[in-house]
Amino acid sequence: MLSFPNAKINIGLFVTEKRPDGYHNLETVFYPVPINDVLEILPADETEMKIHGLNIAGEQHNNLVWKAWTLLQQDYPEQVKPVSIHLLKHIPMGAGMGGGSADGAFMLRLLNEYFNLGLDVDTLRDYALRLGSDCPFFIDNTPSFASGRGEVLSPVALDLSQYSLQVICPELHISTATAFGQLVPKPASFDLRTLSALPVIEWHKQVHNDFESAIFAAHPLLEQIKAHLYSSGAVYVSMSGTGSTIYGFFEKGVEADMSYFDGLRHYYFR
Repeated sequence: MLSFPNAKINIGLFVTEKRPDGYHNLETVFYPVPINDVLEILPADETEMKIHGLNIAGEQHNNLVWKAWTLLQQDYPEQVKPVSIHLLKHIPMGAGMGGGSADGAFMLRLLNEYFNLGLDVDTLRDYALRLGSDCPFFIDNTPSFASGRGEVLSPVALDLSQYSLQVICPELHISTATAFGQLVPKPASFDLRTLSALPVIEWHKQVHNDFESAIFAAHPLLEQIKAHLYSSGAVYVSMSGTGSTIYGFFEKGVEADMSYFDGLRHYYFR
């Protein structure tokens, strides 16, 4: 059985306070984008996992796909049997697009269907949260306002299909821990729950990513890409998450020429 985990971008990202547990509270809008991994499970005598495409550092048993199978197998040992797992990676890693989180959440959904577990959406979200803070988003996989650590979700009526989307992914891996360590939390400067009421052409005045200042100082290429997208006609440009992805929304059919830049993954959705 096949599944196609998709990426997300952050539209706005405000880090509002540091929590007693060491995490940070934030406010953002998660928006799904059609950059997809491929996840397949097949019957097997014992569970094994093979990762294709992009190289992933670390032990495969620490991968969220494997952890998703382990969670459900522990709770439903009579139903969740061994499987052969194949994961083909396309979503850039360490790029603020939630690829690993998507893989883990989609694995929960896939196993639920494959083994007829009958888990409802709320239960799947609970399991997803045990994998990671932004994993629950990928259970519903619809535009959502996220708060808390990113796990408190509410739907946002946001349809950007009238715009073209350009996604630029430099070959940079930015440490999330380092990025958070450089921030001083402060109250959000805009209520992202009202994002759909603000014309996209006005977003640049109100909708910001708190990580950009420090990360752009350390990686000037990202600021150059953002400036280039704006100069090429984008109506809104931002970094996603803690980077390194930069994305831009354009009027339909408009696309920035990225040939000046080397070593970039480049996606365009007309």
